[in-house]
Amino acid sequence: MTTANLRALLEWQIELGATEAIGDAPVNRFEVPAAAPKPAVRVAGAAPPPPVTESDPIADARAMAEGATSLEELQMALAAYPHCELAKGARNLVFADGQPEARLMLIGEAPGRDEDIAGKPFVGRAGQLLDIMFREIGLDRASPDPDRAFYITNVLPWRPPQNRDPKPEEIAMMLPFVERHIALAKPELLVLIGNHACQALLGRKGITRLRGTWAEAQGRPALPMLHPAYLLRNPAAKREAWADMLELQARLRTL
Repeated sequence: MTTANLRALLEWQIELGATEAIGDAPVNRFEVPAAAPKPAVRVAGAAPPPPVTESDPIADARAMAEGATSLEELQMALAAYPHCELAKGARNLVFADGQPEARLMLIGEAPGRDEDIAGKPFVGRAGQLLDIMFREIGLDRASPDPDRAFYITNVLPWRPPQNRDPKPEEIAMMLPFVERHIALAKPELLVLIGNHACQALLGRKGITRLRGTWAEAQGRPALPMLHPAYLLRNPAAKREAWADMLELQARLRTL
C-alpha cells in the first residue's frame, strides 16, 4: 500500500461518516500496572536533581500570540502551538475567511466536519445560512470592498471530536490567540456567534438573553447573535435573528 492509497482509503472512510480511529488490539483497562521502580538512592554529598517544571499552556499561548506581528505569523504560531490535543485529531487548522480589512469581524465557536475538511470557517449548512443572512444587509465575505465585506473566525481553530462543545480549558488556551487576532485585524465592530464566543470574550453565557444587546469586547462594540446552527434547529428564532441583523446594519451605517 502506498501513502496515496492509504490516504484515499482514509478519506473514503471519513466520507462514509467515520469519526473515530480504533486500534487493532483491544485495551485491557482493568490490567494492574507494573510496580513503580524504586527511587534511586541519593549519594551523600551529590547535588540534588534539578526540579521538573511543566510549561504553562496559557502562558505559552500568550507568548506565542504576542510574538505574532501579522495574521500570517499568527496562523503559523497557532499551527506550532503544542498543548491543544484537538490539533492531533483534526484534519486542518481552520484559521479565518473573508476580508481581513473589513470593518466587521465575526467570531464563532469551533469548526465542524465540513469546516475541518475545507480548512475554512462556516462553510457547511450553518455557514451557508450565515452568508444568506449577511447578504440581506449588503455584506459578503468574498467582497474585496472592506465596507461591504466581513471577516470571520472561531474561538477554536480545530474541530472538537464529534462536534462536542468546547471545553473551558480549550477556550482558555485559545483565548490569547483570539485576542491577538482581533488586535491584528483591527475591526470596528465584533459579532459574537453563539454561547461559547460570548463566554470567551464577554465572560457570560445565555445567548438567548444576550442576543441583540450591544456589549464591549476587546475595547470594541460587540453584538451577541444566535448561532445559525441554532436557527436551523429552531426556525421560529429567525425572527429574532433578523431583528439583530437590522440592528447591526443600522450600527454599521452610523460609523
